[in-house]
Amino acid sequence: MRKEIQQRLNSFKNLSLKEQFQEFQFCLLTPQSNAQRCWLAVQELSTLNNPSLKKITKILSTKTRFHNVKAKRIINAKETFNEILPHLSNNKTKELRNFLAENINGYGLKEASHFLRNIGKSNNEIAILDRHILKNLASLKIIKDNKIKNKNHYLEIEQLFLAHANSINIPADELDLLWWSKENGQLFK
Repeated sequence: MRKEIQQRLNSFKNLSLKEQFQEFQFCLLTPQSNAQRCWLAVQELSTLNNPSLKKITKILSTKTRFHNVKAKRIINAKETFNEILPHLSNNKTKELRNFLAENINGYGLKEASHFLRNIGKSNNEIAILDRHILKNLASLKIIKDNKIKNKNHYLEIEQLFLAHANSINIPADELDLLWWSKENGQLFK
C-alpha cells in the first residue's frame, strides 16, 4: 500500500492548471460532504460550457451538503483561483496555507491544507485535520478530544500529528492517506 500512496502523492505534483483548478473546486465542496461525491460533482461541473448558478446548484444538490452556498462559491471559483494563482509559487508552505485560509471564501486551515496537498505543495509540513486523523490521534491517546475548538487548537493538533508522523518515520502526507484509506476502504484524495 505504501508504494500506491507514494505514487498517488507524486501524481499530485504534476497536475495541469485545469487539474489544479478542479482540486481547488473540490476543496470548496468537501466541507461536511462526502469526498467521492464531491469529486463526481467537480467532474460533472467540468463538462458545463456555460455554468449558471442554476445548473451548478442542480449538480451540487445531489452530491454535497449546503449546495446553495457552495454553488455561489463555485460561480466565483475561476476569478478567485486566478487571484490566488500567483501566490502558489510561495514555497513557504505554512505561510501559503494561512494566506489561502484567510483569503478564500469557503476555505479554512483544513481546506487550504487539503488543496495544497492535492496539488503537491504541502511538503509534509501541514495537516488536513479531518475526522480520520482526529479519530486516530484520539485512539492513540495523542489528543483527548477529537473536536477542534479554534485556529490555535488546530495548529496545536497539527503539530502533534506532524510529530507523531515523524516519530514513526512516515511522512505526514503518507500517514494521512494511509489512515484515510484504512477508514474508507480505498485510496482517494
